[in-house]
Amino acid sequence: MFYIIGAIVALGILIIVHESGHFFASKFFGVEIEKFSIGFGPRLLSFRKGKTEYRISLIPLGG
Repeated sequence: MFYIIGAIVALGILIIVHESGHFFASKFFGVEIEKFSIGFGPRLLSFRKGKTEYRISLIPLGG
């Protein structure tokens, strides 16, 4: 069980790093970002800063 939880956490960290790369590259080139989400499915937590909505969603397997 511990290995499964560890794998999910490790995968989540990799996804955050990967999606952050898209985010910062888009910002660098002046692309307007409406939403930045870690995970997909129902929203668990979100906030808005400027024109961008940042969210964490239920299924942490994508962005």
